[in-house]
Amino acid sequence: MTPRQLPLILALGTTQTLAWASSYYLPAILADPIAHDLGISSNWLFAAFSASLVISALLGPRVGRQIDQFGGRQVLSGSSLILAAGLTVLGFAHSIPVLMLAWLLLGAGMGLGLYDAAFAALGRIYGEQARRAITGITLLAGLASTIGWPLTAWGLETIGWRNTCFAWAAAHIVIGLPLNLIFLPSVSREKSGAPKTAVAKPHLPIDRGMILLAFAFAAAWSVTGAMAAHLPRIMEAAGATSVQAITAGALIGPAQVLARILEAGFLSRFHPLLSTRLACLTHPIGAGILALAGGGAAGVFGIFHGAGNGILTIARGTLPLAIFGPENYGYRLGLLGAPARMAQAAAPLAFGLLIDIIGSRVLLVSSALSLSALLALCLLHSTSRATPVVPRSEDDPAAIET
Repeated sequence: MTPRQLPLILALGTTQTLAWASSYYLPAILADPIAHDLGISSNWLFAAFSASLVISALLGPRVGRQIDQFGGRQVLSGSSLILAAGLTVLGFAHSIPVLMLAWLLLGAGMGLGLYDAAFAALGRIYGEQARRAITGITLLAGLASTIGWPLTAWGLETIGWRNTCFAWAAAHIVIGLPLNLIFLPSVSREKSGAPKTAVAKPHLPIDRGMILLAFAFAAAWSVTGAMAAHLPRIMEAAGATSVQAITAGALIGPAQVLARILEAGFLSRFHPLLSTRLACLTHPIGAGILALAGGGAAGVFGIFHGAGNGILTIARGTLPLAIFGPENYGYRLGLLGAPARMAQAAAPLAFGLLIDIIGSRVLLVSSALSLSALLALCLLHSTSRATPVVPRSEDDPAAIET
């Protein structure tokens, strides 16, 4: 991280913290109050939330391509406006259709404004030197739940859930939008030397490397989504007390940050494939300790799971950049991230059903998923690179292959 990068990293770290806290982490605190006020089951809200994750996944490739062409300023600034609109609609919701509309908007905002878009913007600016910048913004945004959950809970108690939504919406307009507009540079294709054919939709072959990496991300992020929704319940099923289960969840955030500091320091000397492989081992190790020691080791599990999750978040941005290079980086991130977001959307429901059947042994399933991600990464070569962009003919700029 250089002094020239620091202002942009601080700005994007702030906007990412705001975006995650007011979208992805919102249902954990507001689902029950919203459902009670609307007279519906909270399952309706979680269904809308899952649908919003699917929407963000579908938008990923298009968003990445837009950032490849024009940089991240327009996209991330637009995400501030859309997230603000979604939160405003949510604050006015009195029926299921309006609730669904709100989460449709929030899904679009998440597709335009969460990590993949921010990583793509940094890749567009810094190219292969973006690894430290990506790590930097995840260090800050890794505390989104630590900051966002207490703020949302405080707002719920003091001004109610509707005004809390309005307050988060105002924060996007007053804080997020100006930071994105001021600190993200405008990118001109002509000035940057990008070829005119870059405006055409690139064709990225779904080769062995893409398939392995997409599978690894999908398997790993299904575990992340499942633990985010069910970790306290799983810990209690393993014999932990309520206090021990909550403590395990509280330790995830600090463990993520400490792991990212390790990634920014010692592990930055190595190819990110090494740190990603190590990260896939931490969840199964934590599950093994929990199985041997019982519920009293719930905190240890939280630390191991959080540490791995912290590095895996960085890997979403750094690993594709290191393996395939900066060419069409944003578009590639969108393609690789779509299966992961789909898996993350489905995981809470799937694991919830499994917990009802097998209890804490669901950690055998999550550990198997983590180890399958590790196997895919072991089959992946660190030296793979996309082939050069070559148009089929001078008159057919749409036919580009990488």
